[in-house]
Amino acid sequence: MNLAAEQKSADVTDWAARIGWVVGLLLFIAFVYWLMRQGWKWRGSLQSDLPELPQAPEGADGDVTLRLSGRYHGSTTAGQWLDRIVAHGLGVRSRVELTLTDAGVDVVRPGATDFFVPAGQLRAARLDKGIAGKVLAEGGLLVLTWQHGDRLLDSGFRSDRAAEHTAWVEAVNRVNQSTTTNHTPTTDASTTPAGDAPFTTEGTAR
Repeated sequence: MNLAAEQKSADVTDWAARIGWVVGLLLFIAFVYWLMRQGWKWRGSLQSDLPELPQAPEGADGDVTLRLSGRYHGSTTAGQWLDRIVAHGLGVRSRVELTLTDAGVDVVRPGATDFFVPAGQLRAARLDKGIAGKVLAEGGLLVLTWQHGDRLLDSGFRSDRAAEHTAWVEAVNRVNQSTTTNHTPTTDASTTPAGDAPFTTEGTAR
């Protein structure tokens, strides 16, 4: 009789300990989550100078060069793969539909903020393996580098068909080279007033 009572008491004590451990673990998880939220808000306040994201102009999908379906893994300060950008929803991972046209890159994100990267703000594209704390296989990430306000950003994408990444890198870099060439000032001899010889200094090759 006494043995049965002692065993029953021991069982109750074990359950109380387990419940205590579970409650403690849940409180710890909630605390860590709260710290992460505070850190996210703090980072967002530091990035408050970032302008609103540009939106696709009407007719931007007229001449489509490439399309891509996959995932958006985040944006960082260019060259700093852990310096996550969270302002204006850029820190939210999501599904994505990318469309490349002569006008730029249209980024459509179901459940998150869409944005548009004008061709004149594209700086480069490359294959990489990590961004914003997300690490993939070598070359498993398509990274677009673009200018937004005073910041140079890297945005990481992964296609559902990773073999498409190379075509995107080549096409985006062609757009960038074309834009750079079109904006490079040239000297037109026809603009030199008649009778005025180009300025030269002694000893300089003509």
